[in-house]
Order: sequence, then C-alpha cells, then structure tokens
Amino acid sequence: MPLKASAQKVQDALRAAGFSNTVVELADSARTAADAAAAVGCDVGQIVKSLLFEAKPSGRAVLVAASGSHRVDEHAIAAVVGERIGRASAEFVRERTGFAIGGVPPIGHARPVVAIVDEALLGYERVWAAAGHPHAVFALTPAELLRMTGGTVARIRAGAA
Repeated sequence: MPLKASAQKVQDALRAAGFSNTVVELADSARTAADAAAAVGCDVGQIVKSLLFEAKPSGRAVLVAASGSHRVDEHAIAAVVGERIGRASAEFVRERTGFAIGGVPPIGHARPVVAIVDEALLGYERVWAAAGHPHAVFALTPAELLRMTGGTVARIRAGAA
C-alpha cells in the first residue's frame, strides 16, 4: 500500500540524504507521544517530539527534538539559540517545514531550521520520529537523528510530561 503523500515526502528525503530508515503508517494516530509509544510498543521517552519555535527577533525556525517524556524548558532553548523564542503558529510550522503540526519529521523541511536535540534521547538505542503525517513514523538511532538534523545536543528538560 503506498504511503500518504506527506509520509512519502519524508521517505524520499531520507533516501536522498542517504538514510535507509523506513517510514511506516500506523492504524492508530501517533499525534501525541503516548499514542505513538503505544502504537509502536516502546517507552514514551523513545518518542521524538518535534516542536517548532520562532526565534525573536530573527524569525529563525527552531526545531526541538525532545524526548516524549519531557516538557521543554523554553528558557534553556532560548539560551542555546541566543535569543528569545516563542511557540510557532500552525502557519509558521507549515511554511518553514512543509508539514502540519502533529507530523513534523526531523528531516525534509521546506526551509532550513536551527535544531536542538534533547540529550535524554541519546540514552536510547532506538527512537521513533514523526514522518510527515499523524499516522506515520520511522525508527532511527540517536546518532542518525543528530546527522539528520545537524542539531546541537542540549539539556532541555523542564520536568516529566
């Protein structure tokens, strides 16, 4: 069965970047970290939550790849980025990434993003990320996540989610 167009876009981006990861579509939604963990049979901490922020005043898009079990400390993100940040609007997310909230992957964005990767994700052998659609995910290693995003590893935890 062919992938939905947005999930295929992620699969194509993975291949174009030299990754062999495979996008899978789930019967159930993976919109939340808990949903995704239940669907793939892993710990919530292994889910990569892709959160987009807007840096101010530059307007840069900041992608935070956070562990599904963590809330993000926005002050810690601002310190890494070097300017204030705010939650991105749905329109900003779509414009910068080419994807809707709930399906933003760590690769294949419409425009460059500044990426920050939660240090907690490095403690797992395998993690799962969104693949362009709320029902699509793919498995990857933390090392692959870092290569895909070009991200800076940081402590971003504000507490358990």
